[in-house]
Amino acid sequence: MRFDLGTIDAIDEPDAALGGVLAWFSTIHHAPQDIDVPFAEFARVLRPGGALIVGFFAADAVEPFDHAVVGAWRWPAEELERRLERAGFEILETHRRATRGERPVGAIVCRRPGAV
Repeated sequence: MRFDLGTIDAIDEPDAALGGVLAWFSTIHHAPQDIDVPFAEFARVLRPGGALIVGFFAADAVEPFDHAVVGAWRWPAEELERRLERAGFEILETHRRATRGERPVGAIVCRRPGAV
């Protein structure tokens, strides 16, 4: 399995080149006005039927919070689902976990429609 380091705002891959993208808490530092950029890039690089998993910090409203590296954002799952659908993804599953003493988190599993 190959892993590359780069920016999710301009992925260095041709259109429809990848079968899957794991964005595990990779988009948490994107403000609401910027979050659509990586979602569009994920859609661009995924082939039809390709899978995307997005991990995020969950909340009832979009809200900023202090993070160890740089400011980050919490999102309601429904808002991220809406943004992903607008980028062309089909939502397959949404998971949320709230554990006492830890930040609530979530994961959205989606795919780019088309042949598998």
